[in-house]
Amino acid sequence: MTQFYGKTKICYGENALDNIENLPASQAFIVTDPFMVKTGFADRVKSHLDRMGVPHITFDGVEPDPSLETVTRGAKIFLENKADLIIALGGGSPIDAAKAIAFFAHKATEGKNKPMLVAIPTTSGTGAEVTSISVVTDKVNEVKIPLNDELLIPDMAILDARFTRTLPAHVTAATGMDVLTHAIEAYTSKQANAFTSIYAKYAIRYVFKYLKRAYLNGDDMEARENMLLGSCMAGMAFNNSGLGITHSIAHSLGGIFHVPHGLANAVVLPHVIRFNSFDVGIRYHEIAQMLELPSVTVEEGTKSLIKAVCDLNESMGIPNNIGALKIEEKSFHDSMGTIARNVMDDICTGGNPRQPSREDIKDLLKLAW
Repeated sequence: MTQFYGKTKICYGENALDNIENLPASQAFIVTDPFMVKTGFADRVKSHLDRMGVPHITFDGVEPDPSLETVTRGAKIFLENKADLIIALGGGSPIDAAKAIAFFAHKATEGKNKPMLVAIPTTSGTGAEVTSISVVTDKVNEVKIPLNDELLIPDMAILDARFTRTLPAHVTAATGMDVLTHAIEAYTSKQANAFTSIYAKYAIRYVFKYLKRAYLNGDDMEARENMLLGSCMAGMAFNNSGLGITHSIAHSLGGIFHVPHGLANAVVLPHVIRFNSFDVGIRYHEIAQMLELPSVTVEEGTKSLIKAVCDLNESMGIPNNIGALKIEEKSFHDSMGTIARNVMDDICTGGNPRQPSREDIKDLLKLAW
């Protein structure tokens, strides 16, 4: 049996933020980071809550790659305030933290009174506003831990492109390549189906059409809006299909070397496409045809797609090999065994069309270096 599950109410377009005023709540808990507070973005959310007469508290202690310690602290404060609404404002880190806080708080109360969870993404990248996945970091063991449970899926996503307008160009690039990786891995996953493929293909089109525009001109609101929609579509796709080893490797590069997630995905993606080409070359060929790339044969289509991804990376200052990142070569080679082990244990690896061995991962990492 094949399934497609979509739980989140998606609000986008003009005045999407007004939907906050229609939420039934007696106490709100805003999860965000210091930058969202400093820029005044958090105040935009608070003003809507104030108009509703809903008291609120802001937890702005979320760091990049939120730690287990941060999530635990947030859950404790949430429970102390007896909130029934969590609003996540920010990129993937605040949204992941909010999802984990809601999850652990719900478990701590033995399943009573599950809080409503609303996600407002400020980057076009993770798709976390519609997925059942939350990634938290075990700082002690230097590993990222993906949680996966339907309880983690937000009840509502508010897509307001104005929050993404001030993103620096390099963040726009990295988060946009995260969207592309989500979409390509969802399209080629072992669990891909008719519905996930539709969302994934649209997301791929949107990235190739709008990402470079958003990168070059942050005030291009058409590009910003469509990248936000593409990110959400890719999230809908991979939430049902799963992902692949690009993400598994990126999780480990982030946990060990603190490489930003989208950047890690961008660098590794061309190498994983090549690794998977024997098994799903036809799917890569289909993507190349959709993008009107040279694709007379399956092999040509796959090579064209790899080139298109590499060219897009290079046009935005992203390298196509791990060795160009700020990682010491000896440290990388010493860590390859750990990375390979982490990849084999990662939840995303199960969706990869070619099931790798540890040695396969080490060989891939050497080529990617």
